[in-house]
Amino acid sequence: MSDVVKYAIGQQDFKSLRSANCLYIDKTSFIEKIITSGKQYYFLARPRRFGKSLFLSTLRYFFEGERDLFKGLYIDSIDWDWEPYPVLRLDFNTNRFTEVGMLEPVLDNLFREWEEEYEVGFISPDLSQRLRNIIEAAHNTTGKQVVILVDEYDKPLVGNINKTDNFEHYRNLLASLYSNFKSSAEHIRLVFLTGVSRFSKLSVFSDLNNLADITFVNEFADICGITEKELLDNFQIGIKKLASEQEISYMDACELLKRNYDGYRFAEKGSDIYNPWSLLNAMEESKIGNYWNWTGKSTIVAETLKKLNVDLEKTLDTYCSIDDLIGLDLMDPNPIALLYQTGYITIKEYNKKIEQYRLGLPNREVKQGFFNELLPYYQKAKSFKSKSVIRDIVRYFTFGEPEEVMKCLQTYFAGIDYSLRMEDENNFHNALFLLVDLIGLNAKAESHTSDGRIDIEVVTDDFIYIIELKYDVPASAALEQIERKKYARKFQMDSQKIFLIGASFSSKTRCIEDWRIKEYER
Repeated sequence: MSDVVKYAIGQQDFKSLRSANCLYIDKTSFIEKIITSGKQYYFLARPRRFGKSLFLSTLRYFFEGERDLFKGLYIDSIDWDWEPYPVLRLDFNTNRFTEVGMLEPVLDNLFREWEEEYEVGFISPDLSQRLRNIIEAAHNTTGKQVVILVDEYDKPLVGNINKTDNFEHYRNLLASLYSNFKSSAEHIRLVFLTGVSRFSKLSVFSDLNNLADITFVNEFADICGITEKELLDNFQIGIKKLASEQEISYMDACELLKRNYDGYRFAEKGSDIYNPWSLLNAMEESKIGNYWNWTGKSTIVAETLKKLNVDLEKTLDTYCSIDDLIGLDLMDPNPIALLYQTGYITIKEYNKKIEQYRLGLPNREVKQGFFNELLPYYQKAKSFKSKSVIRDIVRYFTFGEPEEVMKCLQTYFAGIDYSLRMEDENNFHNALFLLVDLIGLNAKAESHTSDGRIDIEVVTDDFIYIIELKYDVPASAALEQIERKKYARKFQMDSQKIFLIGASFSSKTRCIEDWRIKEYER
């Protein structure tokens, strides 16, 4: 096996990927499930950078009959005649539609190409009518029913979710286009739509009453992304190189990848899924980075959460029903659905007894991205200032400087918007734990001991911090409780230096006012 592996980073065209001999994780078994199901209309929602475009491209070349591209893959072994079908692909992923009128020229140019290819004469300037004519002509000209692939069907909607007039304009335009999928059913072999969000009031879904939404279906849970098995079967060379570059063992490199990029789940019984974009970049560069976060900022998500005054701590670890996840309503947005569909929270488990999903942040990369891009909206301080404080907190925790940690925490809480500041001890506990957890530190809240519960414990390679939080009570009392209840005893056999920290939060100033620190002596 060659030690040189080509990773298809940013490559969304299946033909280009295969022609360049790039590594491809075989997802073609899902094509067989689609073509043998007898269903005509499919919809799949996944977060950005999860391989939706590549899967649609794979479908395209399969239906266009380019069998040579599929040699060695699963789908090449099934009984299929490989005769080409006409394929119409509407790709909204390559453009930004931030204002009214930006989509129409894109559609006009695309429709002109198809009208020329299938010899469609000019009948009407109406875009919906033109698409209907193209579908019929493609079928009549080739004798084969049409395959329609819609990539990021919701891109014009997502970009205008906080602009009501723009959103309504694009909703009406897209609904008129997509209505052709039902009215032209006799000319269509397959429609496959992908997107980030499923908008509950977009009429394409009400018109297509036989739409197969496979977003939460166990059978299709792994259709995008990379499973643990796929990682271990296909990335051995990359993992070994990462281990060598980082001077760690192979198993430690696997754990590093898992902690940073794994943790997504898209169905009741689905496997844990790695973010493919981040994983491929980590393999290419042989280092861990926040690759998914670097591809785009979640301004829309942040603005929506701030506008709704969302309780972040509760939202980031919550239970909900399937109905809470499957649709977004512009007039009454559900923050849980918004965070789930944009990839910030994911399914952690499914409880059959109550028929609900437990949701949470998937991994370290997303935690850091969530903190860096969303939490600054909850602060008066400029984001660069809050990020600077966070970097200091991480550094001081890592290098065993608890006094500086507490000073930074005091600065951080002083910057939180007055209307969002903690009103009681429990909220303060949650806010501090959320902060420590989101910045990627190994933290636990309400950790049990033989004589009570530690409010927060933070463990680094060289230091352990035991933190007791009190509300309108002297910090000395908090420190005394740590010692009296022997909270540090659970770490007696650990090699790290242990710091005991008692902190006091004031209801008047709504900030950390005092703290006491003591090094534990074994």
